[in-house]
Amino acid sequence: MPEDAPEPGGTPAPGDQRRALAEANHILVDQGILDAFGHVSVRSAEDPGAFLLSRNLAPGLVQEDDVQRFTLDGRTDDPRPSYLELYIHAEVYRARPDVQAVVHSHSPAVIPFGVTATPLRPVLHMAGFLAPRVPVFDTRDTLGPASDLLIRSAESGAALAAALGPASVVLMRGHGSTAVGRSLEEAVYRAVYTEVNAHAQAEALRLGGCVYLTDEEAAATVATNTKQLPRAWGFWRDRAHRPA
Repeated sequence: MPEDAPEPGGTPAPGDQRRALAEANHILVDQGILDAFGHVSVRSAEDPGAFLLSRNLAPGLVQEDDVQRFTLDGRTDDPRPSYLELYIHAEVYRARPDVQAVVHSHSPAVIPFGVTATPLRPVLHMAGFLAPRVPVFDTRDTLGPASDLLIRSAESGAALAAALGPASVVLMRGHGSTAVGRSLEEAVYRAVYTEVNAHAQAEALRLGGCVYLTDEEAAATVATNTKQLPRAWGFWRDRAHRPA
């Protein structure tokens, strides 16, 4: 494993978290999960009641110095503009002590599963984390029929976190999805393979139907793939930083 890769199964050391978070942004852009929008955060290794998230910036442009530190009430001492939807991160961390990283994206293959009656389910062994179910959050239930679908407040962030529950991913109707992980590596992996699985599932449905992973198969694949997270991270990071 490269010397500067995050440690397997956990968040990087405090001094490395800002660099790793910048790398996570670049990986997710290169993998087509983030574009000019979306964001990724990591819980502070120094204080579990705080998290790190870039200032309001296109993910592909994020560098270490762009990272801000927030408390779980969404406050920061950094005067630079912050993402409007920072409460996605704050409230998920508040509700889920096991979560160490959060990715919010608008990856295109996922969107249809949040606006139709077809549930997103694992069809490939790299996406077993989608079992046993992927919930769908609808802002209309919290914000009414005239919102912009954004999570702008602690209240709407808490509602999203409640919809997520113990799952790894929650879909957001007409908006995108939020993936979580026990490490930055895992959250990035889950965001990538949620998109891959969504595309594969849609293609299989067009061919006539799907054979889905059983919950037992899904659990077994997660146990196997979790050990391979550094392999994926290292490859994706180096690919994202390759010369143009």
